[in-house]
Amino acid sequence: MTDAAAFLRAYDDQLRSSAETPSAVSVTRRGPLRLVTFAGGSGFVTYRDLGAADSSAIRRMVSEALAHYRADPGISRVKWKCRGHDRAPGLHEALVDHGFVPEETESIMIGTARRLAEDVPPPTGVTLRRVTAEADVRAMSAMSDEAFGDPPSAEMADALRRRLARADGMELWVAEADGAMVGAGRLEPVAGTGFAGLWGGAVRADRRGRGVYRALTAARARSALALGKTLIHSDSSEYSRPILERSGMVGVSTTTPYIWRREKA
Repeated sequence: MTDAAAFLRAYDDQLRSSAETPSAVSVTRRGPLRLVTFAGGSGFVTYRDLGAADSSAIRRMVSEALAHYRADPGISRVKWKCRGHDRAPGLHEALVDHGFVPEETESIMIGTARRLAEDVPPPTGVTLRRVTAEADVRAMSAMSDEAFGDPPSAEMADALRRRLARADGMELWVAEADGAMVGAGRLEPVAGTGFAGLWGGAVRADRRGRGVYRALTAARARSALALGKTLIHSDSSEYSRPILERSGMVGVSTTTPYIWRREKA
């Protein structure tokens, strides 16, 4: 079995379960679907697989899942996470017909923590540290919004603070230079598995291509190893994928989020 095949099997077996949503407020099972609700009015649809469902059955699943969330006025957005290696006839069409909008497709990357944890010093003048204080979390979130070209928002900072309060193992890492944050990322150990996830990797535009992202990746991988995690996974953009490939991670599939938003009254 190739590394990619073995990694993909581990991903499906270990991560596509309750381990995928440790911060869920509630989970409703509807056939093969897990309908997850998070604090802050966010829904999330995931599953291990859709079995032998045909396009008609899948369309019914989409309709019933959306009805579940529509019935809760506190839900303002729902993400349906699709994977490229799944058998799911007619899923794209059913989601779009029900008002879901596809976002950018990303690569599912997996590799060994030991390979990623190789000593990679940060660029000259850049330091790395974990943050937990509210001011740091809000500064990290604001820098990430800027790096991704998004308007400033308190939503992510509030969500991260809730996660830190639950002490579910998530770590926040930042890179700093000249008294300002220039890069950031999360480490999310997955309880009951050999995995930890790398999420939210962001580097300010004027600091890209200098090794900041790679240094943050190595620091988080070293922390994962210290926690007993041997595998790292990440959903990666076309910007971060080449960096992770150079670090020994392998693309095993793709993932595309489809987003539904409740219309404002």
